[in-house]
This record gives sequence, C-alpha cells and structure tokens, in this order.
Amino acid sequence: MKIRPLLTASLTTSALVAAAPSVLAADAGEGLYLGIGTGFSSLKNDNDDVDNFIESGVEDFDIDDDDTVFKGFVGYEFNPYFATEVFYSDLGKTRLEGNDGANTDLESNAYGVSAVGQLPITSWFTAFAKAGIAKWETDVDGNLGGLSADLEDQDGTDPVYGVGAQLNFDPFLVRTEYERYDFDSDYKIDTLTASVGWRF
Repeated sequence: MKIRPLLTASLTTSALVAAAPSVLAADAGEGLYLGIGTGFSSLKNDNDDVDNFIESGVEDFDIDDDDTVFKGFVGYEFNPYFATEVFYSDLGKTRLEGNDGANTDLESNAYGVSAVGQLPITSWFTAFAKAGIAKWETDVDGNLGGLSADLEDQDGTDPVYGVGAQLNFDPFLVRTEYERYDFDSDYKIDTLTASVGWRF
C-alpha cells in the first residue's frame, strides 16, 4: 500500500471540505435577486404630531396605527458584503377616530432605493443593515368633526433605514427585517416584515 498518495488525497479532501463554506458564500454573494413580503406597521408619533402632519387644527382624536404591510424588492449583490435594492411598500392605513364618530384614514405607500451592507455569518446566514431614500405619499380620506376641507394629502422624499437577517437556500432566500420610514418629524412609520425571494 502506498502511503504518500493516500495521505495526499486525504489532505486534498480535507482542504476541499474546509473551503466549501467559503465557496458557497462566494457563490451566494453576487447576482440579481427579487422578493416579496408582508408584515406589520406602526406609527411612531403622537396626536399633536399627526395633527400637524394633516394640518387639521383638531387634536381631539384617537389613533389606531397598526396595519398590514406589503412590499416587493429587486436587488443586486456586487459581493458578499454589499448590495443595492429598489423597492415598493404599501405601508397600510392609520385611522384617526375623532369626535361624534367621525374618522379619517391615512393610507401611505413608498418606493425608492437602498444601499445594503451585509455581514455573512455563515454560507447560509447573513445579517444586514440598509439605508436609502423613499419617495412617499399619504392619502388622507375622511373628516374629523366636519373639518374635511382642512385635511391635506402629503408627499415627499425622505430617508428609510433598517436592519435584518437573511437565510440563503440557493436559489431561495428568506429574510426578516425592521425598517423605519422617516417621512418627516410629524410622521414616522415602523415596519416589521418577513419576505421570501429568488436568486438568479
């Protein structure tokens, strides 16, 4: 029996097994991907802030700000540590319940682009943080005590940022993330979503 060839083959096999996770991570770290997700939204402002946001002149109302979020995104990973994404988010509805049963619905959506910094913990698990710009719009529908003429739709372009974690099962991916849509000082929406996606 020849010991040297067996020893060489054994060392080569061990080296390939040890290198496999990094090879898998490199394969998963470049290319196009897309996904869709859903989750929950919550408003991070009080009544005075919201009153300023819709310019109603009435502060006597309750806020029901929990709703469902839907989102879609398309991204490109340049390497295992950096990606960019374009996205669209339906941020759900905030309901203002005013005097005498009057109410107003604020429905928000946003689209934009984000830069994503990634930290591959293993070949199948990645933590990430993102920051970007969102073009947003909030439709205001209803009235608060007969002041419907004073309620105004709002729109703008402002920051969005967040953190999350992703499981990589090439070609599938599964992620969960927290994001804040920082519309202005009077209106910030937080979302917690879960998404599934596909790599190309």
